[in-house]
Amino acid sequence: MIHKYIDREKSWLAFNARVLQEAADDSVPLLDRLRFLGIFSNNLDEFFRVRFAAIRRLSLSGISGEKYLGGVSAQQLVKEITEIVIEHQAESLNILNEIESQLQKENIYIINENDLDKDQENYLKDFFIQRVSPELVTIILNDLAEFPLLKDTFGYLAVKLVMKKEEEVRYAVIEIPKTINRFVVLPSKNEKQYVILLDDVIRQNLSSIFNIFDYQSISAHMIKITRDASLDIDSDLSKSMIEKIALSVKDRRIGEPVRFIYDQEIEEDTLNFFLDKMHIVSTDSIIPGGRYHNRRDYMDFPNLGRFDLLYQSNVPLPIPGLSLEGSMLDKISEKDYLLNAPYQSFSYLTKFLREAALDPKVLSIKITLYRLAKNSQIISSLINAAKNGKKVTVQIELQARFDEASNISYAEQMKTEGIELIFGIKGLKVHSKICVIERQEKDKIKRYGFVSTGNFNESTAKVYTDVTLFTSHQQILKDINKIFDFFDVNYRVNRYKHLIVSPHYTLSKFVKLIDGEITHALAGRKTYIKLKMNSLSDFEMIDKLYQASKAGVKIQLEVRGICSLIPGVPGLSENIEAISIVDNYLEHSRVYIFGNAGIPEVYISSADFMRRNLDARVEVTCPIYDQDIKNELIDHFDLGWKGNVKARYHSENLDNKYKQRNGEPLFRAQIETYKYYQNKLEVITEEA
Repeated sequence: MIHKYIDREKSWLAFNARVLQEAADDSVPLLDRLRFLGIFSNNLDEFFRVRFAAIRRLSLSGISGEKYLGGVSAQQLVKEITEIVIEHQAESLNILNEIESQLQKENIYIINENDLDKDQENYLKDFFIQRVSPELVTIILNDLAEFPLLKDTFGYLAVKLVMKKEEEVRYAVIEIPKTINRFVVLPSKNEKQYVILLDDVIRQNLSSIFNIFDYQSISAHMIKITRDASLDIDSDLSKSMIEKIALSVKDRRIGEPVRFIYDQEIEEDTLNFFLDKMHIVSTDSIIPGGRYHNRRDYMDFPNLGRFDLLYQSNVPLPIPGLSLEGSMLDKISEKDYLLNAPYQSFSYLTKFLREAALDPKVLSIKITLYRLAKNSQIISSLINAAKNGKKVTVQIELQARFDEASNISYAEQMKTEGIELIFGIKGLKVHSKICVIERQEKDKIKRYGFVSTGNFNESTAKVYTDVTLFTSHQQILKDINKIFDFFDVNYRVNRYKHLIVSPHYTLSKFVKLIDGEITHALAGRKTYIKLKMNSLSDFEMIDKLYQASKAGVKIQLEVRGICSLIPGVPGLSENIEAISIVDNYLEHSRVYIFGNAGIPEVYISSADFMRRNLDARVEVTCPIYDQDIKNELIDHFDLGWKGNVKARYHSENLDNKYKQRNGEPLFRAQIETYKYYQNKLEVITEEA
């Protein structure tokens, strides 16, 4: 049977396997390999909290779900996913062991409580008394009428105490505190550096925690539970949107368990006690693991001053012709500029908002916010603008997954400062990345603004690749204003002259663009499609691309994550090639290029080709009119395509094969992209 699509969940697991490949790759610096292990684990947590939880709900409902899941039943998919995950978990443990032995060659030792010498024991005893003990939550379980709620994403030690009296068994649970760094750095010795996990510091001090009990033996093994993270939004009309989201985030703590991971060294009676008390059954994903869980914490492993074991960080470059010192608005009034972060400095975006906040001629600022940094400069600038008497309107998405609590807190802060807030639209998430300001110039109003593929977040901008267009194109900005009108009056569907906006127009417009390429190909004109995105899973879009391939359109796809399209199938997709780049930076920009028989059309977008981006979110795709920027984005795509170090092929068998070099020199796309922007600067300098 010829399959037309790859199951999206398995495709996602294949993406996470690419992250694991980076952790296994000995050409990656050692401490970055640990970081990739952390990312792998964090991704898996999110996958179980959201996607797996949804499939599990489907399987328990008795609906087979084949219609939604591309021909496989939900029950079968739960089983297959669990098998893949167990395999990946085992592989990740082997990789961790390998990294640890490599670290030892660098005089870095990750030790446990059994490896301590006298000095280290004394150091940790003191550390435990001063820092850890006051933060510990320890619960004796046997006599409790109700089993305590184990929190999602926390690690716990399941403790078994065998008492001296009649060998009675008692069980307890210790919550590993998140307020203390999980990796405790011990004093160095003879140029050797030592790190111990907080879990083991607790194990070392079990006797002092349980000193009131007369026991003959004690053991502690780690367990972790992952819960269904879906938000049940209350329909109570008397509650505000903020209250509803805050309540449902609170309820997430008690979501159904969807995955239970345990240390496979745990005694059987202890494991059964916990499974029984927590009502975990075989339909849940029960996964044996190693001694340590929550390996996502490795994302924050201390650098120990060993910068030689990390990727060299590139200094973000300036945008040619656009200074951070002079007025950005003056420059943007003359021409469009493109920011490609993290290759170029994200400071341009914060500078734009700071300037708008201070400029007496600026009357208003409107912006959409999705995910924000911890101490957001964006928020500070918007508050500053409001204090300077500007009319500031912020559409903040309260349902930005796992950032809900942070966004609620920012919303309350902005409300206090008199900023007008818009909270989403019923049934639609706002995922667009747009901003428009209005400025009084002589006797008329002139607009300036930006459209981006990424979140306005200073922290993620250091590691996510995203492009932002700064423009004073009045018609584009008029369209952005219309989107804000739509936020206000949802039943009115606006027409847009330049922007492509979900949920109303994105699907039909992209279908039209692909149809245009099909017409060119059938007429014998040379044309192509080049698409760069995070995920491609919408069947309608995939079918359209298959149709284009059959018509002879050459299609190149750079899809970082899920790719449900199967490339290279004779009679279906022989003109389609698809790669994924997983490297030091997270590829996040969406760039869509249509050859148009020699007059390319180029777009940047917040939308992937996923059903939710096309018809369940407010997304914005923006055309690029400036020829230099068009060329730059085509170059950017081609640099990715040329990559032969970190690029893998998408294929039906999900084997993540690396792109062949065919005798060509090494070409690492992200490093070459940085060099590309360096060269641009040098050319400008020479011309000057």
